[in-house]
Amino acid sequence: MTRPLAGAALAMMVGVSLPASAAEQSAPSLEDIVQSYQQGAAQAQQRDLSRLDTLLKDRGQLEQAVAEAEARQQKAQARRDSLDGTRQRQEEAIASINERRNSEGDDLQPMFDRLRHEIDDTRDSLKNSWLTLGSDISLPSLDDSSIASSDDLEQYAQSMSQLIARSAQGEHLTLPVAGQDGNITQRDVVRLGGMSAFSGGDLLSAPNGDRPLAVAAHTPDSVSSELKALASGQGDTMALDPTDGEVLEALAQQPSLLERIKQGGVIGYITLALGAVGLLIALAQFAWLALVSTRTRRQMHHFEELRSDNPLGRVLKRFGQQQRYHEPEVLEARMDEMLLAEQPGLERGQAVVKVIAAIAPLMGLLGTVTGMIGTFQAITVFGSGDPKMMAGGISQALVTTVLGLVVAIPLLFANTALNSRSRNLMNLLERQASAHLADRMDEQQSGLEADTRRHGSAS
Repeated sequence: MTRPLAGAALAMMVGVSLPASAAEQSAPSLEDIVQSYQQGAAQAQQRDLSRLDTLLKDRGQLEQAVAEAEARQQKAQARRDSLDGTRQRQEEAIASINERRNSEGDDLQPMFDRLRHEIDDTRDSLKNSWLTLGSDISLPSLDDSSIASSDDLEQYAQSMSQLIARSAQGEHLTLPVAGQDGNITQRDVVRLGGMSAFSGGDLLSAPNGDRPLAVAAHTPDSVSSELKALASGQGDTMALDPTDGEVLEALAQQPSLLERIKQGGVIGYITLALGAVGLLIALAQFAWLALVSTRTRRQMHHFEELRSDNPLGRVLKRFGQQQRYHEPEVLEARMDEMLLAEQPGLERGQAVVKVIAAIAPLMGLLGTVTGMIGTFQAITVFGSGDPKMMAGGISQALVTTVLGLVVAIPLLFANTALNSRSRNLMNLLERQASAHLADRMDEQQSGLEADTRRHGSAS
């Protein structure tokens, strides 16, 4: 009954919702509405009766379908029960086999475990090994529950024999190689056993799994020339890195000379500036002493012409201008005065070089102290967990010490050489001056004796 009522309500709502203009054009009466409702209810009832008759006629077919479905269900259940039984019997058989294997293979199990461990270690080491470069050597796979068969043992033995043979062989390959700019290109690669590989004049970094080979970050120039000669057949020696790239990585991270100097900071620059000044003074003075020595030795062969461009000529010229007759003590004092007047010119600059040679180690010590102060400050702020935070102060401390010694040692040698050279020149001047003084005194003594004889004969 709800459906006829719903239909009547729907008809009434439709009638109410019509526009006023439509209601004015055709206004149905109440009898027409009731009649339309009764006709719709009769049609709906007729449809329901027709559907019920159809269901009653198909009941037999439905019951047959239900029976067939129940039969299939019973058959599937029986199949499931059979499979469950089979699985249980198989699990019992597996447990029995495992138990028998464990009881009969107690002596072999340690060997299998050792073999499995060796295979796993070998497989892991070959991931970063040169031996598998350009080859398809494979090792057997054994899990914890499997027993190695004769085929597995044969495969392992064959793979190991191939690896041993490749470790003593060199090989030319064409493989993709990543350059220092990151571009990957096909390049000729020479593999030398399991130790190293190179391409052209560049050493290659150790393999890293499935990644392409890469050029080492730094290859020393001497090693690069050896590699090129070896690749072209003109050389037979080369340097190897037995640490699988650790030495090359350390060389790549090693700072250059300019970077080392930069680590010394302001104190390092000041030390080098002082060293440069001292070295220039030493070189200039050494050149001057060499010139003076050449002129002095030339003067020694030409005493008849005294020149003023050398100390010996100046001393002898001034000595010759003295009065002819003097006491020996006076002549000797005059000669010493002239020699002392020439000494500062020969020893010029040596004091500065000596002072710089003494100051340079002290500058290095100053850099060491300031670097350690910076290190302690870094430890106070950041702690000692990160060594990189302390590296700057330690580098300054060490580099400034090295720079101070590098400056001081050559300057000490230079000062010693200058002192020796100037001392030799002074000794030469003293010998020549002494000889001329002795000649002058002999001449003076001879002149006095001649005058005495003349006075005696005249009287």
